[in-house]
Amino acid sequence: MYLHLGQDIVVRMNQIVGIFDLDNSSVSSHTRQFLADAEKGGRVVNVTMELPKSFVVTMDRDGRETVYISPLAASTLLKRSGESIFPSLDEK
Repeated sequence: MYLHLGQDIVVRMNQIVGIFDLDNSSVSSHTRQFLADAEKGGRVVNVTMELPKSFVVTMDRDGRETVYISPLAASTLLKRSGESIFPSLDEK
């Protein structure tokens, strides 16, 4: 299954490590450093030139990490994925 991140970019669901809200997660200096290192390493893909709202971290079979900057909200991407952030609660 695939997740559409905006524009013409899709990623495989099984390669997604995490979907993060840019405003909330970039408060942490660790996240800012992670994004800066990814940018320096050429591992960042800007999905659009609109205002970014989230980022998606993926890892391919070879262990290469890619960070996609998306104009879509993390909640929207999560809904599109069909995944739950609380899978144990869905079982009840």
